[in-house]
Amino acid sequence: MTGGRARGGWWRTALGVVFTALMLFPVYWMVNVSFTRDTDLRADPPHLFPTHGTVEGYQVVLRDQVPYLGTSLLVGLGTVALTVALAAPAGYALATLRPVGGGMLRFVLLIAQMIPGIIMAMGFYAIYLRLGVLNSAAGLVLADSTIAVPFAVLIFTVFMSGIPGEVLQAAVVDGASRWRTFRSVVLPLSRSSIITVSLFAFLWAWSDFLFASTLDAGGAARPVTLGIYRYIGNNNQQWNAIMATAVIASVPATVLLIVAQRYVAAGVTAGAVKD
Repeated sequence: MTGGRARGGWWRTALGVVFTALMLFPVYWMVNVSFTRDTDLRADPPHLFPTHGTVEGYQVVLRDQVPYLGTSLLVGLGTVALTVALAAPAGYALATLRPVGGGMLRFVLLIAQMIPGIIMAMGFYAIYLRLGVLNSAAGLVLADSTIAVPFAVLIFTVFMSGIPGEVLQAAVVDGASRWRTFRSVVLPLSRSSIITVSLFAFLWAWSDFLFASTLDAGGAARPVTLGIYRYIGNNNQQWNAIMATAVIASVPATVLLIVAQRYVAAGVTAGAVKD
């Protein structure tokens, strides 16, 4: 019986390794092409390894893409700050004050996440054109926040609903106002949800292409998702530079996911089990 379970576990592990390898193969191919010379990219069959490795693509990226990466970092951090600033108090209000119509409001927030991005982008374009904020990092921060805020409010609401009422009552007994209770008690206890929301907000802003191509296609401060397009032309594509940009752009997201992994698990599953 024990041996049968061990054999079954071995096969499941093997299948897991195979499926993981299949899913990660595009990532490997991205790294492989980033070190491959342009002259070797059309080889038939293609090289599974960079037989004549080169860092030319990375040199091009470091020469051209630093401003775009800086803009993406600025937009990502701005989106995180705006999302947390708006969503945390809203989630606290829905979780503890329980306003009339709170359930309907949460349903509306859920529906808001299903609106196609292109519809929102067209709406933003008309508004930004009138306000004169097209081609600006601030405009992208605001647009990306509209994707992150509904998700963040729902996460904060579920997480803050799980904070014991005795803790909040103790703060009130000690003379703390609602704002002081929120700032000094609720926010520190909501660290996992704050990290989860911040991570997703940053990743959405970092990988955004739709809003960037609609609202900031001609500006001086364009994000890296548009910077990659510098290497795509009608008659030539600098594939090693494109893939090198993708590799470098993946590093911040990968590092954040690894560092925040345990907080994300706690933040996403908060409220899933009730005592």
